[in-house]
Amino acid sequence: MLDHCSITGEGCAALVSALKLNPSHLRELNLNHNKPGDSGLLSDLLKDPHFKLEKLHYWFKWR
Repeated sequence: MLDHCSITGEGCAALVSALKLNPSHLRELNLNHNKPGDSGLLSDLLKDPHFKLEKLHYWFKWR
């Protein structure tokens, strides 16, 4: 669970890189209330057949 951790686009890139280098049994990832940007890094990761994520939670309410 990484919600409310102030993850930005740069942090998202580091997270995706770490997950690609260390394939895990991670099945669910919660990134609610972060701002990972729209670079497509998360969608590229989800397309990777070696990555077995089943649920990605991402919700942010702009104020």
